[in-house]
Amino acid sequence: MQKPRHHILVCCSFRVSGAPQGACYKKGAGTLLQKLEECLADNGLDDVAISAAGCLKVCDRGPALVVYPEGWWYGNVTEEALEEITEALAAGKPADNYLLT
Repeated sequence: MQKPRHHILVCCSFRVSGAPQGACYKKGAGTLLQKLEECLADNGLDDVAISAAGCLKVCDRGPALVVYPEGWWYGNVTEEALEEITEALAAGKPADNYLLT
């Protein structure tokens, strides 16, 4: 298996008990996974791994995701935001409108 160029973790708010909680889950983060796959494909990014993550601890700014190895954290992510984020990723830069600082 070839190492992916990027790894995107999408907060799905799963806690140690296994129960979905928090803002990301309640705001539909689980449905963002499929849209993210579509956006990556649309931008020719076939060397990106996607993982549903447990709580990323930025509940007040969720749904959230993080792109590694760059370490770009994004908040208030919507399906429209994913389009901008993946276009920026394809260009090798962050999508400033959604970056968490």
